[in-house]
Amino acid sequence: MRAGRVAGTQHGGGDGVARARVDVAELVRLRAHHPEAVAEAAARRVRRPLLGDSGRLMIVAADHPARGALGVGDRKLAMANRADLLERLCLALSRPGVDGVLATADILDDLLLLGALDDKVVMGSMNRGGLQGASFELDDRFTGHRAEDIERLGFDAGKLLLRIDYDDPGSLTTLESTARAIDDMAARRLPLFVEPFMSRRTDEGRLKNDLSAEAVIRSIAISSGLGGTSAYTWLKLPVTENPDDMAEVMETSTLPAVLLGGEVGDDQDGAYEKWRGALQLPTVRGLVVGRSLLYPADGDVAAAVDTAVGLL
Repeated sequence: MRAGRVAGTQHGGGDGVARARVDVAELVRLRAHHPEAVAEAAARRVRRPLLGDSGRLMIVAADHPARGALGVGDRKLAMANRADLLERLCLALSRPGVDGVLATADILDDLLLLGALDDKVVMGSMNRGGLQGASFELDDRFTGHRAEDIERLGFDAGKLLLRIDYDDPGSLTTLESTARAIDDMAARRLPLFVEPFMSRRTDEGRLKNDLSAEAVIRSIAISSGLGGTSAYTWLKLPVTENPDDMAEVMETSTLPAVLLGGEVGDDQDGAYEKWRGALQLPTVRGLVVGRSLLYPADGDVAAAVDTAVGLL
């Protein structure tokens, strides 16, 4: 096999659904002997519009590892096993109603070689330099996909994270580079999903995102005005601490938005209810959810994904 789809065997996942086993040896062989296989797979990929007939989006996110964020709940290295992560992603992408995936280049390259991205929305993760727990976490450099990479590979959108701490000068660097990324994507007529937070350091030095209504409103107002045009800008937003505040929060901008999942913990049903209410608001167009669907507390990936799809 020179390039294309890496065959795998089927095995039962913890969720009782047959999961395609990733042939790691074949992936490594292709990467070592035929690195052009990634570009060839991207060129062959069957593309689709960002929004289908429903006007809704269900995206599975897996860009956490490149920031050093490997934990899920009390499992500090849950996302460290790449074959397991790819198998979970392939299962999630195979479920009806799942529109696509958000990930960094290494993961998207693997999914291309696995043939898992046909007729899916592919979103490249752009800034991964603000490593989790680092002193420079808010100087969030663009170390992932560039606008030209997303265009060259025929991907459908980009995503960036914008955390703003008024007490950390690193936030200004991230603000400026975010504005230029918005310009670069808009020049190519490519959508860019901006995920803003007002953040602060705890007494222990840990970065914490403020999910109060006032903070989320402020983050929306700041991020919506970045760049020379907002024509191709989307927002990727959390549900506020009090979900009842979301109607007021979403009045801050006319930009289309998707909800992010974040850490859910054991209260998966509670998270679903929060998403269900916010999804009724006119600017909210869908969900971008990662760890809570790929690593649900009960281990049932298919059921978690199907429930999230049902909310749309």
